[in-house]
Amino acid sequence: MPAKPQRLELVWPGKDEFLLTPADDSGKPVWVDRDHPAAHEVRLAEFTDAFGQVNKADPYADNLVFTGDSLDVLRVLCEVPEFRRHYRGKVRLIYCDPPFNSQQSFAHYDDWMDHSTWLSFMRDRLLLMKELLSPGGSIWLHLDNYEVHRMRCLMDEVFGSASFLSTVIWQRTTAKSTAQRSMGTLYDTILVYAASPETRLRRVLKPYSDEYLRTKYSHEDERGRYRLDTLVGPGIRNGSSGQPWRGIDVTSKNLNWRAPNPNGVLDHLPGDATTQEKLDALLEAGYIQLPKKTGGMPQFKRYLREDGGVAVGDLWTDITVLNSQSRERLGYSTQKPEQLIERILQMSTEPGDIVCDLFAGSGTTAAAAHKMGRKWITNDVLASTVEGYIIPRMTRVVEDSASMLSDYVLGFNGFRTVTVGPSMYEVTPVGVILADWATNGRFARAVAGQLGFTFQPDAAPLYGVRGRMRLAVLDGAVGPEEVREIVAALGESERVTIVAKVILPDAEETLAGLSKGSKIRKAPRDLLTDDARRSRRRRTMQGGAE
Repeated sequence: MPAKPQRLELVWPGKDEFLLTPADDSGKPVWVDRDHPAAHEVRLAEFTDAFGQVNKADPYADNLVFTGDSLDVLRVLCEVPEFRRHYRGKVRLIYCDPPFNSQQSFAHYDDWMDHSTWLSFMRDRLLLMKELLSPGGSIWLHLDNYEVHRMRCLMDEVFGSASFLSTVIWQRTTAKSTAQRSMGTLYDTILVYAASPETRLRRVLKPYSDEYLRTKYSHEDERGRYRLDTLVGPGIRNGSSGQPWRGIDVTSKNLNWRAPNPNGVLDHLPGDATTQEKLDALLEAGYIQLPKKTGGMPQFKRYLREDGGVAVGDLWTDITVLNSQSRERLGYSTQKPEQLIERILQMSTEPGDIVCDLFAGSGTTAAAAHKMGRKWITNDVLASTVEGYIIPRMTRVVEDSASMLSDYVLGFNGFRTVTVGPSMYEVTPVGVILADWATNGRFARAVAGQLGFTFQPDAAPLYGVRGRMRLAVLDGAVGPEEVREIVAALGESERVTIVAKVILPDAEETLAGLSKGSKIRKAPRDLLTDDARRSRRRRTMQGGAE
């Protein structure tokens, strides 16, 4: 019997478990089984403030600053219907600048996890980031040289090795003289992966140097400066590209004709135009310089204004590094320059696209995206970072953009803040119980998000809707009398999922007799079962239909 094919993957201790917290009071990571409530909880997310011109009709469509753990924010964006319809499968760019795991302590976060802890931390988040990306989107993962080799393996596992696009080397500092055991590290690494085969990066051009212009673009006419380039390529070709033109037989030289199309000058020709007809059109348009001597070859005139510059590759040495005197500097330990993010945005997005950064730090990605007319979502786990860096910075950006972006591509020049709440569940020696805060409307909202219902605050006890299924949430017990009242409130062909903290005798039998297909779930016992999770994921994949 042939052996089953095996997938190449990176394995580490705890990979099959859930990383509950990177460190407990003793400084050690805490791992739990995948059926632990925290492994699947979708937490409550509440709008807390608004800045600038925002969307009053649909706050979920605004630029958003989250405060909370990145994993919780990703679950909110992917699974809470009000957020999901705007973001799941619609984010064009994810820039990810996570803790590097470089064994250093910075002023604003500790970067200390061991390899297995860090890999589990990243894997759970990357799986959800993949769901956010649009078919033509890309993810740019910013690292140093401590974990990049392991992360390349993990990215291949999550996104597929065929999705790898590039490894960008960004020179972030100049030569160091303090290295003792090894050479000083001068660069960071950015791994670039595509969401799908549809992803295409855009060409970004840098201006040519004065020396290059002087030596290469040494000719000039009424169109401007130009350089001469070849009109032939190596090898013999059948068809018109191998036929003579103006008496020159390229086949005898083991060459073939090439016909560029600068500024679309050949677009007027029919689709079956021969290479010779294309070359005639280029000559008439002034793009070919004929030889002055017999036996010479015609050459293509490549104009400076049409070339634009030299294409940016994967080695970035021209981006200004922030120093203590930089006007952009905010005092955040690991702040990145806006110029770096601007280049990434130029290569991977267009105005109006959605950009996401779940490790915001000082808010560089949001600032650059806003100035370039992109919609953005950003987050940091520390409230002190959000309040001390991101909100002040983005408030200034919004104020400075008020006149420049009066016709903002998204229609709104502002942002909202969103806070992710604490867990709805508490694990005790006797089992999982609901937290004290899980009462009244907040309990109903949390249940709606957990089960994938759109929340409807003004329809109590029918607090949610998902296709033809309604959600009823009771803060206490449900019995036959409550079941009858809820079913009476249903519309034609509607069913209901009833969630209550206590289920009284005969409640389920009463519901089965009155509304086929409806069901009762006990909180918290039935909210995080395998069946509930599979149902939620199935609905998410189908866009929310019941």
